[in-house]
Amino acid sequence: MVNLKISYSMQNLVIPNLPEPLAVVCHDAGATNIILAWLRTIPTISRRVFIQGPAIKLWSATFPDEPLDDNLNAVLKDAATLLSGTGWSSDLEHKSRRIAQEYGISSIAVVDHWVNYAERFCRDGIQVLPNEMWVTDEYALAKAKHCFPEQKIYLQPNLYLIEQLRCIPSIDTVVTPELLYILEPTRNEWGRDTPGEFQALDYFITQLPSLNLPSSCIIHLRPHPSDPSGKYSDWIFCQKQKGYRIILDETVSISEAIGRARWVAGCESFALVLALEAKREVFCTLPPWAHSCRLPHQGLIHLKNSE
Repeated sequence: MVNLKISYSMQNLVIPNLPEPLAVVCHDAGATNIILAWLRTIPTISRRVFIQGPAIKLWSATFPDEPLDDNLNAVLKDAATLLSGTGWSSDLEHKSRRIAQEYGISSIAVVDHWVNYAERFCRDGIQVLPNEMWVTDEYALAKAKHCFPEQKIYLQPNLYLIEQLRCIPSIDTVVTPELLYILEPTRNEWGRDTPGEFQALDYFITQLPSLNLPSSCIIHLRPHPSDPSGKYSDWIFCQKQKGYRIILDETVSISEAIGRARWVAGCESFALVLALEAKREVFCTLPPWAHSCRLPHQGLIHLKNSE
């Protein structure tokens, strides 16, 4: 277990100079948030951008006036460097690294989490590795080096995490009893005929009495950026019928959502790490029949260990 420490010196808050023009390719929210925070420090860099999925909304909110390309090959053909995420819910970033390899373009892949490292670089049995991997904490660095001992892997500052922490007020300022539940697709049914995220929610409800939360506590469910609209509507309705005070969280900013909460729960989302760093009490809701939580951080309360 490790405890993430936010103690970068000022000179370490700048990412290395990147050969231009820069091609940016993103799909999933995790790496997109990290890359956007880096790019905000180098706004004049010459770049072309190809994005899909949850990344579109995030990019448009940060750079609303920047045109986006609709031709991946054109974005990469004249680039000097590719900076891409490593999401495993899409093959976009994998495809971009393959094309970059064909064009002889230097490729940098950002690993934003602590799970599925090998799977991030393999599709249909074909592995495509970048020239460099960038990670954002010591645990990820150690794990990546273990998985890819021959690869160039560098630790870079997680400016996104630092930005968000600066926006989250102290827990001492929280007045209303509120629990924020961070939702995410688990992509696993654990041998049962129900998506894992719903199994975790149901298990969380069964364990609520043991948490000793105030009776006035309101539970806010925060959907994942990739979740379709209305995914949890029926579940929320059923729980309300049982008397639980549960509503959908519609806050745009994750830092604002965590800032209102005294307690945070979820499975393995990066937002749980952010909540831990913000000194919230954080619960992992993976049920006993699920895999063990792969977040390495100290302080996480595993509900299945309290039975």
